[in-house]
Amino acid sequence: MKRNESGLDRIIRVVVGLVFIGLFAAGTVAGWLGWLLLVLGAMLLGTGIIGFCPLYVALKINTNKNAQ
Repeated sequence: MKRNESGLDRIIRVVVGLVFIGLFAAGTVAGWLGWLLLVLGAMLLGTGIIGFCPLYVALKINTNKNAQ
């Protein structure tokens, strides 16, 4: 797995992921929408940490210009 996310892309994913998880944990967003945000937050956090997004591969997107 080559990294396909730029540094800025990774930072945005981690921040948004933590916000989504925080909204769920604080009870600000509940019900099915809360669970959806929790799952999306975990996915964003995970892909931001490892620097690889499988969806980017499927869509042939690469924001990491150093890897080309």
